[in-house]
Amino acid sequence: MSGDQVNRTTFVGLYQDQFAQMVRVAWLIVGSAALAEDIVQDAFLRVSARYDTIGRPEAYLRTAVVNGCRNELRRLRRLSAQPLPEELAEDPELATIFDALGSLKGRHRAVLVLRYVDDRSDEDIADLLGVRRSTVRSLVRRSLASLRETLEQEDR
Repeated sequence: MSGDQVNRTTFVGLYQDQFAQMVRVAWLIVGSAALAEDIVQDAFLRVSARYDTIGRPEAYLRTAVVNGCRNELRRLRRLSAQPLPEELAEDPELATIFDALGSLKGRHRAVLVLRYVDDRSDEDIADLLGVRRSTVRSLVRRSLASLRETLEQEDR
């Protein structure tokens, strides 16, 4: 086994390999870096409690993160105005996309982040969101259309 494979078989290895990516996914779904970190930390706590009994810890973690984001979005109902992170404030195009993404409903935002940022397949996204693969494809199409419309309105 290579060092990476050994590293991935431990909880610490899972944390080291997945923390930054899971925060990025959560941040793009919920729109808040601080909230994203809290959600990911909670997800890791859930995984650590059951790590020895989980067959696919990365998949379990990803599901826990997405579900945590969905729960927060339901609780918040609407994304509150957040100051732009420094990297967005320096790139107006990226800031525009971030704002447009924030205007989407939670599930629509989640499907785009999982597809284009986390590079998940339709099957993975369907499992994470608890929907059929055909629903994922439909959500992606509608979400992209809505995002495109929002961006075009901002260009006017």
